[in-house]
Amino acid sequence: MPESNFSLFENIKHRDGNGIEYWDSRELAQALDYKYQNFENVLEKSKEACRNSHQNIDYHFIDSSKMIATGKGAHREVKSTLLSRYACYLIVQNADPSKEVVALGQTYFAVQTRIQEIENERRLLLREDMRRHNKDLAAAARDAGVIQPMDYAIFQNAGYKGLYNGETASMIKRRKGLKKSQDILDHMGSEELADNMFRVTQAEARLRREQITDKNQANAVHYDTGRRVRGFIKELGGTMPEDLPTPGKSIKELEAEQKKQLKGSASQSDEQ
Repeated sequence: MPESNFSLFENIKHRDGNGIEYWDSRELAQALDYKYQNFENVLEKSKEACRNSHQNIDYHFIDSSKMIATGKGAHREVKSTLLSRYACYLIVQNADPSKEVVALGQTYFAVQTRIQEIENERRLLLREDMRRHNKDLAAAARDAGVIQPMDYAIFQNAGYKGLYNGETASMIKRRKGLKKSQDILDHMGSEELADNMFRVTQAEARLRREQITDKNQANAVHYDTGRRVRGFIKELGGTMPEDLPTPGKSIKELEAEQKKQLKGSASQSDEQ
């Protein structure tokens, strides 16, 4: 589809402070050539479809309000809904298919939803790989003299500081708006996970190859590896990891959704 056709929906796309994209229901209604009172019926049908697909409706449809001009410089507050990409996909599926702009929206949001599905699949695969490689790194660190839990926390921070321009794990969590109990890796997109995968695998390889047996040397190796990975990203013209957006859904949420889908498929199979 030509890029100019995409611009209708791209131009009304917003991003919040964390880089998460969303659409405003009133702007989408206008784009789809609906009066808002008629569009509300489509909105309700879409919410029901969201419930039936076992998705968290509060994530995809967020009640809000906005000020609109009413003429002669006056404004009034009206209700609105902030919509995820998936919510928009459901809306165009439930809208009037005879409208050409609706057909256009169906194609656009189907493509965009599939792109997000691919990103989620990548994140799940990379996160699982990270679990395995972090265990390998921990084993190499133990062989290098990093024994106590506090020592390992310092060792991990050394790698993060090298890759994230001096940021420790707690600093990264604060920047991402995470709680202390939340795992940073569960709140990374595929690109940021890949950056950290490179750091982890190369740090483990260096610890073993250089036969490090002192925890201070291990920390230095981990920091230097993170710093070199950062330099490589810069050399390639990539985005620094601290500038990458934090995904709206955590890995744990994606895994929970995946389990629900598998259970639903299993139930349907049993009924047949």
